[in-house]
Amino acid sequence: MAARMRPPFRADQVGSLKRPKALMEAREKLLGAHDRDRNFGPHDNAELRKLEDAAIRDVVKLQEAVGIKAITDGEFRRRIWWSDFILSLENVTGNYRGRDNVSLNAEGGRMPLPLISITGKIRWTKSINVAPFKFLQSAIGKGGTAKVTLPAPQTVYFYTERHAVDQKAYPDLRDHWDDLTDAYIAEVKALGEAGCTYIQFDEVTTSCLCDERQRDYVRARGDDPDALLRTYVESMNRIIAAKPAGMAVTLHTCRGNLQGHWFAEGGYDPIAEYMFNTLNVDGYLLEFDTERAGSFKPLRFMPKGKVAALGLVSTKEPALEPLDHLKRRIEEAAQHIALDQLAVCPQCGFSSNYLGNPITEEIEKAKLARVVETARAVWGSA
Repeated sequence: MAARMRPPFRADQVGSLKRPKALMEAREKLLGAHDRDRNFGPHDNAELRKLEDAAIRDVVKLQEAVGIKAITDGEFRRRIWWSDFILSLENVTGNYRGRDNVSLNAEGGRMPLPLISITGKIRWTKSINVAPFKFLQSAIGKGGTAKVTLPAPQTVYFYTERHAVDQKAYPDLRDHWDDLTDAYIAEVKALGEAGCTYIQFDEVTTSCLCDERQRDYVRARGDDPDALLRTYVESMNRIIAAKPAGMAVTLHTCRGNLQGHWFAEGGYDPIAEYMFNTLNVDGYLLEFDTERAGSFKPLRFMPKGKVAALGLVSTKEPALEPLDHLKRRIEEAAQHIALDQLAVCPQCGFSSNYLGNPITEEIEKAKLARVVETARAVWGSA
């Protein structure tokens, strides 16, 4: 098959990568990052910035060495995948107090989810991603594409609650959507002007709408799950419409990835037909590494011209997936969608927060290499 020259690539990745131990320790020393209610968002510590720069140069080389074309900075400048951009918005803050929802893991472990507070009208004031993008681009050699990951706007709505939103600013919890969407439009335009050609929106909220327990949680706060999905798509489509020509946009959705934990399960059936056909992205990076994600059957709704990158390689478990197993899984998916519309990727990032998942950097490298190896075996190119 012909090589895919624009994102999503045959072998793609979600974005976050394991932080070196020295960088984790420096963050805790310089920012007090062991306290989850402190230094939650962007920082301006010059000493830590230099250490991040050095670590990013190294992790770019790692990605180039294994053959990944969509190259990120590993999200090394962030405490957690969503924190920097969302908390850079005026009147938006975050902490771990006041939430009753939790994330789980296979052993039944429970971890609290964050709470986003909105203290006034949401407003974009400057880009928090342009400078990191420019540094990343400068570190990439010939042939690589700098990929910027952004938390999708629905993250704000999912991680907040009525008591955490200023009632004068937003009498109805849903009233913030226009201001939030406008802030994202400004960020996408700024990245486009800086030369960014690949943005991936990350989120867990649409996958949560695949889980009846999470749908009950949505109903309990006064929302209809299907109407909420339509709101998500409408907001994202407004943002995508503002992107410059030549910029590719994808959506990654999963069921949670907090240090190996998860908080939703269920196949894509409740959301697939509407989302795949209505959301104006170039492709999707979809979790498919366990039975929690259901079958490949919903891929039949993927329209021509869009790509589904199958997240078959786990970032939660250390065992390296055999090549033959991954090829068989892709063959199974191709019973529901054209093989040319498929790609392969990890199921999520390797380090959604700075502490990372319970695997080593060596395993991470082997798994990224296996993604590339699989793409070359199936399509002849990564």
